Amino acid sequence: MRGVGLGEQVLELVLPATCAGCGAPGAPCCPGCLADFCGPRQVARGPTAGAGVYALARYEDTARRLVLSYKERGRRDLAPQLGGVLAAALPYLPEARPDDDGVWWLVPVPSRRVASRVRGGPHMRRLARSCAAALAEQGRSAAVAPALRLTSGVRDAVGLTRAQRAANLAGRLRLDPRGLPPPRTPLILLDDVITTGTTVAACARTLEEGGYPVAAVLSLTAAG
Repeated sequence: MRGVGLGEQVLELVLPATCAGCGAPGAPCCPGCLADFCGPRQVARGPTAGAGVYALARYEDTARRLVLSYKERGRRDLAPQLGGVLAAALPYLPEARPDDDGVWWLVPVPSRRVASRVRGGPHMRRLARSCAAALAEQGRSAAVAPALRLTSGVRDAVGLTRAQRAANLAGRLRLDPRGLPPPRTPLILLDDVITTGTTVAACARTLEEGGYPVAAVLSLTAAG
């Protein structure tokens, strides 16, 4: 449980889980709230090197509360369920495909280092691992490829326009050799919120230019 303090660990053991969406006791997310991720629906947001872009819910109401609880409010116990809804949708995306050996390669959108420290680690990498575990339960082989990283100087993108987001990422999104799969492996890019689409487009372009085709982009939510 790296990144979780002793006090938080004790509370997790003593206090019963409550739904981060509605507060009902019994589980990190109740079935009713989890049903808000009923997609996938296609999202038209910026150039993504030909990859289909999909989201499971609009970034509003219950879905928004769940994403924020997981991402910003320490509810790491939501990862298995949120990863599970991604895994349930992924095999049915028209463009998504595994590699020649039947392995689904999942690439999490990277976070800024300062944000990762605050959140107890890269939150999308944790979500991708939960998605891979859920795919394995379906009998599908899956691997997480943390193939992208952000260099220093990237600002928080909240409130930035599309042009500002593009400028914010320019020259600061790199391939990470430690996380790259074999060349020409088809990849699935995973995100939690798509707003303008600038970030996923930049990620897809960086991967494509490095020789790694992005088959599809799948996000928990999309704004608008």
